[in-house]
Amino acid sequence: MKHNLGQEAIYDARTLGAPRMLILGLQHLFAMFGATVLVPILVSGYGLPLSIQTTLLMAGLGTLIFHICTKFKVPAFLGSSFAFLGGFEAVAKLDAGKYAGMTGEEKLPYALGGIVVAGALYLVLALLFKLVGAKKVMRFFPPIVTGPIIILIGLNLSGSAVSNASTNWPLALVAIAIIIVANIFGKGMIKIIPILLGVVGAYIVALLFNQVDFTAVSEAQFVGLQKIVIAKFDITSIFIMAPIAIAAMMEHIGDVSAISSTTGKNFIEDPGLHRTLLGDGLATSISAMFGGPANTTYGENTGVLALSKVYDPRVVRLAAYFAILLSFSPKFDALVNSIPTAIVGGVSFILYGMISAVGVRNIVENRVDLTQSRNLIIAAVIFVCGLGFSSVGGISFTLGSATVTLSGLAIAAIAGVALNAILPGNDYEFGASVAGDKSADLGSY
Repeated sequence: MKHNLGQEAIYDARTLGAPRMLILGLQHLFAMFGATVLVPILVSGYGLPLSIQTTLLMAGLGTLIFHICTKFKVPAFLGSSFAFLGGFEAVAKLDAGKYAGMTGEEKLPYALGGIVVAGALYLVLALLFKLVGAKKVMRFFPPIVTGPIIILIGLNLSGSAVSNASTNWPLALVAIAIIIVANIFGKGMIKIIPILLGVVGAYIVALLFNQVDFTAVSEAQFVGLQKIVIAKFDITSIFIMAPIAIAAMMEHIGDVSAISSTTGKNFIEDPGLHRTLLGDGLATSISAMFGGPANTTYGENTGVLALSKVYDPRVVRLAAYFAILLSFSPKFDALVNSIPTAIVGGVSFILYGMISAVGVRNIVENRVDLTQSRNLIIAAVIFVCGLGFSSVGGISFTLGSATVTLSGLAIAAIAGVALNAILPGNDYEFGASVAGDKSADLGSY
C-alpha cells in the first residue's frame, strides 16, 4: 500500500517498509539531538561534568521506559530537560556546609540525587491523578504559580548566557542569527531543529577561523562505555531540585496535550496522565540515579509528528535505539565537547530567553487575570523570592547537624504554592483550554 508522507495520517509505520521507517527514526533523532546534548554541555559549563554519552544513553533508555509505562501508545521521545538547568547552576554555586570546598565533580552526584527525588514526585503526582483526578490536583498548580516559576528559570540563567557569549561575541552572534532565521523563516524540518542548526552552522564558522581544539577528539576512542555517576542524597540539593518538578510537570502536561492534538488521539484519557507521568518520572529518576540529567517529553519530536504525519510510536523507539548506539562513542562525546564556549553562549542566549517567554505564554494563553489582587500578589512574591534570594545565595539554616540551603527558586515555588492555597478566589480549572494546557512546553521554540 502506497502512502504519501506528510499528506495522510499513518498510525502503523510498518506499511511504509523498513527503509522509510529507519529514515523517519533518524529524523526524530536529529530533532531531539541539538537540545538533548546541549544540556550536558551547559551543565559542564557550570562546573558539573555531566557526560554526553550518559545523557544519550539515558535519553534512549528513558524513552523506552516511557513507552512501556504508556502501553506503547504515546509517540513521545524523552530528551534532556531544560527545566532543571537552574537547579544545576544553583548546586554548582553552593559553598556552605558540606559543599564548602567541593569540586564540581564532587557536587554532581548530589545534584543528581535531587533530580531522583524530583522524579519520584512525578510518581506521587501520578498516583494522585489516578486517585482523585487531574482537576483537583492541578488546582494547587495553576498558571499564576507555574508561569512565574518558568519565567524565573530562564531569568536566573541569563547571566551565564551573556558570560559565555562574551568570550567571542561574533561567533555567538552567528549562532543567534542562524537560530532566529531557521525558526522564523524555516520550513518543514528546518523550523523544527533551530538549535541543532545554530550549533552546526556556528561550529563550521569556528572551523574556518581555526577556533576549534581537536586535541581531545584525536585522543578519544571510537568505542567505549559511558561514565556512570551514582547519585548521592543531601537535603540541600533535594530542596533545590525537587520544587522544579512543578515546572517540569507542567512541561510534561503541555507536551502530552500537544501530542494528543497533533495525532488526533486523547492520550490524557488513554493511557491517561497518570501513566505518562509515571513513565516520565521513572525515566527521570533512573537517568539521574546513574549520571544522566532529568528527562522530559520533547516538543521538537511532536513537530516531526506534525511534519511527517506518521504517528506510530515504533518510529520514535527507533530514534531511542539510535541514541543508545551513539552513546557508546567517546570520540563523538569529545567532538560535541569541542564546541567553543561562545557558541554555547549564543545558543543559550536564545534558549534561556525562550524559557522565560514560555512562562509568559503560559500566563497569557490561560488568560490569567492580573487585575485580581490575589494573582498580582502571588506573582509578585514569586518574582521577588526567586530573584531576590538567588542574588544573596538563598537561605541557609541548620537542621540537626546539617546545614540546609534553600535556593531562590525553591523559596519561590514554596511561597507560590502556599499563597495559591491560602488566598481565596482560585478559579483555575485544568483542561478548560487546550491552548493553555500546551503553553508550558519548554521544548517549543
